[in-house]
Amino acid sequence: MAPPADKSISHRAAIIGAMASEPVRVANYLDAADTRSTLAAVRELGAIVQTQADEVLIRGCGLRNAQAPGSAIDVGNAGTLMRLLPGWLAFQPGASFTLDGDESIRRRPVDRIVEPLALMGARVQARSGRFPPFTVHGQALTGIDYELPVASAQVKSCVLIAGLATDGTTVIEPIPTRDHTERMLLKAGASVVREPAARGGYTTTVGNADELELDLFTVPGDLSSAAFVIAAGVLVSGSRLVLEGVGVNWTRAGFLRILERMGAIVVGEIEADGAFGSEEPVADLDVRSGSIEGTTVEPDEVPLAIDELPLVALVGCFAEGETVVRGAAELRVKESDRIATVVEGLRGLGADIDARPDGFVVRGQGRLRGGRLEAHGDHRLALLGAVAGLASEQGVEVVGMEAAAVSYPGFADDIAALAS
Repeated sequence: MAPPADKSISHRAAIIGAMASEPVRVANYLDAADTRSTLAAVRELGAIVQTQADEVLIRGCGLRNAQAPGSAIDVGNAGTLMRLLPGWLAFQPGASFTLDGDESIRRRPVDRIVEPLALMGARVQARSGRFPPFTVHGQALTGIDYELPVASAQVKSCVLIAGLATDGTTVIEPIPTRDHTERMLLKAGASVVREPAARGGYTTTVGNADELELDLFTVPGDLSSAAFVIAAGVLVSGSRLVLEGVGVNWTRAGFLRILERMGAIVVGEIEADGAFGSEEPVADLDVRSGSIEGTTVEPDEVPLAIDELPLVALVGCFAEGETVVRGAAELRVKESDRIATVVEGLRGLGADIDARPDGFVVRGQGRLRGGRLEAHGDHRLALLGAVAGLASEQGVEVVGMEAAAVSYPGFADDIAALAS
């Protein structure tokens, strides 16, 4: 089977496509609630978007010609859109743009992008200084050297996009984070240089760009979505499955490395750590069930597996020994407080799990009873519950399973086909 198209990369393809000077064809664009919000947003900014099957044609506005809409741009539930788009809007002098979203998005902080954009010369007004709705007032920007206080691919991407309108902007990340924005900007003709940072992580510099040209871009399968199917294959006894066309960028493959350490059998050619270029690597993954052992996920691993850490908790329920996740406080400001909701949800299914301020500890029992799990409007929690149901003794009733459509609209059909 093939997983759905990559959500993170689809967002970026739509935004960078809207910034391009020539039409951009995006093949295998994810058709889901979050990514439809991004297409709607770039339309409001003046891009022409045509969709046919899974291909999207974007006729962009160019780097410096975004149009201010007459009302707030609705980002829906899309945190990636909310944090990346202001990087472009910040260098549209004389124009103001308000971004708003659903109830969940209004609880997600934006102060991490407000600070660097302000240092570059943009003016951003946010509710209570840090929450949506917020307004970006475009200005002429100045390049900065900015060290991320907390590793974040979304904040890094926002600053790098804004840096396209400066004489040079550098972002220093303490530990590596996903690098889809850098790769896509490089592919679109921007000057992007990445070097190892003195204290770990990377230093990435972008230069001034007159225009971007992307032509055809094909979105790979989403490893974060595939991770739920992979977890099912690992946990359900007697499983054997092959996932085709999965994006295996090393900055996204942290979950696979964690599973390997736990003894899971997932075979496929993953990109070598530290690799960088304009292309996204793709591979087929062969997954088999087997016995697993607990492990500890350290803080430097968290950014490369942030979306899959709830699955680490689930796998830990079936492992021998303890599974510990540290340094993952970022989980508390996702669509839900994913530390609290995952711990509460799995404990309700019979797991021996406790929350910590920056993660959790799971004492493996080799089994999970099952029961009822509340998704809290969080797509990854809904998907987690479904996988738990497949592997548990009694099955799981997921309350709010419709939330899965945010990132994996066909999940129910895919998982039913595997279970049959």
